[in-house]
Amino acid sequence: MKAYTDLCHRIAREKGFWAKPRNTGEMLMLVVSELAEALEADRKGDRANFREEIADTFIRLFDLCGGLGIDIESEIEKKRVKNQARPYLHGKQY
Repeated sequence: MKAYTDLCHRIAREKGFWAKPRNTGEMLMLVVSELAEALEADRKGDRANFREEIADTFIRLFDLCGGLGIDIESEIEKKRVKNQARPYLHGKQY
């Protein structure tokens, strides 16, 4: 995952998206917007566009992690361990 994080962040920098400081909230909403576009594609039955929007979501997340210095592979592993120790449905009904 580090390779994708580095690549996505490098491309975003090369394209000028980090020429000035980024707003984390705005970047998170751009991730959400990609998910909204994926939802719309799914609603229309456009599987190719759905897959593309999911890819865009990951690209934006990898770029964000690169820009903020987050080792996302390590964070996912820590969260996986935490989740694995949780009870069935995390103790909730749904």
